[in-house]
Amino acid sequence: MCRLFALSGGTEPLDADFWLLNAPDSLTAQSHRDPDGAGIGTFDPEGRPVVHKAPTSAFNDADFAHEAQVERSPTFLAHVRFATNGALTYANTHPFEQDGRLFAHNGELGDLPRLEQELGDDLALVGGDTDSERLFALITRETRRRNGDLHDGIEAAVSWVAEQLPVYALNLILTTESEIFALRYPDTHTLYVLDRPAGGDQGTRPLHHQSSLGTRVHSNDAANRPVVVIASEPMDADPGWRALQSGELLHINANLAINTTIALPDPPTHPFAG
Repeated sequence: MCRLFALSGGTEPLDADFWLLNAPDSLTAQSHRDPDGAGIGTFDPEGRPVVHKAPTSAFNDADFAHEAQVERSPTFLAHVRFATNGALTYANTHPFEQDGRLFAHNGELGDLPRLEQELGDDLALVGGDTDSERLFALITRETRRRNGDLHDGIEAAVSWVAEQLPVYALNLILTTESEIFALRYPDTHTLYVLDRPAGGDQGTRPLHHQSSLGTRVHSNDAANRPVVVIASEPMDADPGWRALQSGELLHINANLAINTTIALPDPPTHPFAG
């Protein structure tokens, strides 16, 4: 099971420190295997995506994931990969970038030849071997067909996948410079949202989150301003964490307003055990 994390500070950038693999003993104990890659995506002052990522198959790559990554951005997207398909290469490590957007996925899809057939010429968007990047390409294509409407593009793409392909899990996060979209589908893996006021539930604290698999995030700026967090599990004791429902598509806009719809009300047509 991969780990997803996203953070939004709204219209203004905020500073955050990331340790993508901060607790290797915990990682080994809980996953029974080492992770296969880690990465973080942000946006620069001109709104351009910036991605730092590496497979953890070599010493230097693992070192990258354990060292603090100090970032400044309006939105952040982090991913720790446990591969189900695709070689352990840079091209297959999340997040992925298309059309100035970033994407990460936790799950598994079957029948990739069918998905590639559906993509047709848009398979050119894909640089690696993963189901995740192919899913992203389908979302990109459907969004283009809808004049850039990301909500409708995501809903169209995942609806096609849920009807046409074997689906084990389809949890995903897509970020732009000012927005975050997140989907949980079906209920195979969890995905949580935290609408965090300035200072958290105590009103005075910076953000300091750590997952059971070791990802750690710290932001002093969050002591004085609200943020919204998406994560595969609650990452602190704040009582405000809420699990997304199966099929729930969540949108966080530039003003940190949260809107949700049930984009996929029915279970996958072709579920499989992964």
